[in-house]
Amino acid sequence: MAWLLVVVAGFLETGFAICLKLSHGFTRLWPTIAFAVFAVSSFGLLTLALRKLDVGPAYAVWTGIGAAGTAIYGMVFLGEIASTLKIVSITLVVAGVIGLQLSSPAH
Repeated sequence: MAWLLVVVAGFLETGFAICLKLSHGFTRLWPTIAFAVFAVSSFGLLTLALRKLDVGPAYAVWTGIGAAGTAIYGMVFLGEIASTLKIVSITLVVAGVIGLQLSSPAH
C-alpha cells in the first residue's frame, strides 16, 4: 500500500510541475491553485508512505516518476523536442527507479 502512495504522489508531482509552468510565475490563478493542490497532495501522500518505507528508495521513486512524467508530458503536449538522447535518458531514469524499488527491504 505504501508503494502505491509513492506512485500516486509521483504522478501528482508531475501535475504540480506542469501547473508550475502553466502558472507563468504564479500570475495565472487556476494553474497556480492547481499547482498548490497537486503539491500539497503529493507531499502529503509521500509523507504517509514514508511512515513504512525507507526514505532513499521512496524519494527516488517519487522524483523519478515526477521527472520522467514531466519530461514525457512536455514532449507530448507542450511541444518540447523529443530527441533520442532524451528518450534514452528517461528510460534510464525509469530503470533506476525500478531497480531502487526492487532493492528495498520490502522485496
